Amino acid sequence: QVQLVASGGGLVQAGGSLRLSCAASGRTFSTYAMAWFRQAPGKEREFVAAITRSGVNTYYANYANSVKDRFTISRDGAKNTVYLQMNSLKPEDTAVYYCAVLRSFPSRSDQDVDYWGQGTQVTVSS
Repeated sequence: QVQLVASGGGLVQAGGSLRLSCAASGRTFSTYAMAWFRQAPGKEREFVAAITRSGVNTYYANYANSVKDRFTISRDGAKNTVYLQMNSLKPEDTAVYYCAVLRSFPSRSDQDVDYWGQGTQVTVSS
């Protein structure tokens, strides 16, 4: 099974940037699609972005409309790590961000998650 450890969260001013990382253990990491979800206080967990598995010539990414053109998901198979580059951050982006292993792409549903990371807090101030 895959173990996921998310990091890189913190406090940033509106308009700033952060890059989240999710380090995975397990030799089969590259065979999984990966995703980021987030959950703000008092709200349901929502989809943020997903990326196809390694082993293909081209990666494909899928984004929530709320983050499209601001966030970029990527992965580094050699480091067993998936990233979420977050630019032009807004206070509404404040949430706990979770990385996850998806069993299908381009699913946006947390019901398609096989493994969850522990989450990392992102706080965007006005």
